[in-house]
Amino acid sequence: QVQLVESGGGLAQPGGSLRLSCAASVNIFSINAMGWYRQAPGKQRELVATITRIGSANYADSMKGRVTISRDIAKNTVYLQMNSLKPEDTAVYYCKGSLRDGDYWGQGTQVTVSS
Repeated sequence: QVQLVESGGGLAQPGGSLRLSCAASVNIFSINAMGWYRQAPGKQRELVATITRIGSANYADSMKGRVTISRDIAKNTVYLQMNSLKPEDTAVYYCKGSLRDGDYWGQGTQVTVSS
């Protein structure tokens, strides 16, 4: 059983930045890939960024240049740095871990971009 706990969401102004954190209950080397997804009201959940066990990062085309996914292995934590935030970035952001026995999701953290 893997638990993922997101934090760092909140209210940001357009053009501002936020850093989200996802703390895993296991060594993240045991997780094949971790990723950030988001779901806006009335929309489907969509990929933001992923990072593999060996540290290879992948980004959604719509987010490239504005977000950076990284990790702290010692803390079993994956981060999502978001810059130049836009109102359309408002969503619940979820962390996902993909293991051999399936996918695990965190509870989500709300990001609201508004002036």
